[in-house]
Amino acid sequence: MKQTSGPTKTKPSAEATLKDIRRATRRQFGAEEKIRIVLEGLRGEDSIAELCRHEGISSSMYYGWSKEFLEAGKKRLAGDTARAATSDEVRNLRREAGALKELVADLTLENRLLKKA
Repeated sequence: MKQTSGPTKTKPSAEATLKDIRRATRRQFGAEEKIRIVLEGLRGEDSIAELCRHEGISSSMYYGWSKEFLEAGKKRLAGDTARAATSDEVRNLRREAGALKELVADLTLENRLLKKA
């Protein structure tokens, strides 16, 4: 019997390789695609199972998207959403607020001087 010294190299199984390929090529859905799919499901022209099969998604993924879609709609209609400002917008607004505060201070000082005179 022949003994080998050192670590043995094993080839990855075919299943593992296939799993890695599927993971690397998994389709990413954009917001517009998700909305389109959910709206098609809500129309009810085809069954959800048929729609999912046609789009290549699982039914649990569809129902998750549908739940998110309806929750976002409820929040929007209730007025609970707040617009998130970008850092550039915040910086510009702060600069503008500072300039306005300086202007108010100057006008207040000028007003006081005119009242004294």
